[in-house]
Amino acid sequence: MWGETKKQPVAEDDKFTFLGKGTSFKGIVTFDGTVRIDGRVEGEVHTGGAVIVGESAVIKGVIAAGSVSISGRVKGSVTALQKVEIQKPGILIGDIQSPVIMIEEGAHFHGMSNMGAEKWTEDESSEFGAPQDPGVRDLVAHRGKVKTQEP
Repeated sequence: MWGETKKQPVAEDDKFTFLGKGTSFKGIVTFDGTVRIDGRVEGEVHTGGAVIVGESAVIKGVIAAGSVSISGRVKGSVTALQKVEIQKPGILIGDIQSPVIMIEEGAHFHGMSNMGAEKWTEDESSEFGAPQDPGVRDLVAHRGKVKTQEP
């Protein structure tokens, strides 16, 4: 149905780490596999797998992972090789770098995002000043009046 997303089950992974509600950590942590955080982390979280930020989680710092799913609160930068999802009631204040970004209705994001658009190249013929069609005329507006200029 429109506007609804199905929550995907966590991948069956031999390497699953859980930082439960009430857990607090300060520093740099590196994991193998999937990590679910429902507590508080201040610092950096690194994994080649998935990071799942639960609704009760508060993270201040850097997340770098294969994929990131946010339902809690994150303040800092998030980098994912595959995708970043912000799910309701999640909040991300910071920057995202990932080829895929999904923001569910009801989730919040404030920051910059980079999905790799620097790989896009522009056709030289479409640059400003070079008309694509010889029959196209420039329009110039002066004080609400429109005049056409002959090429």
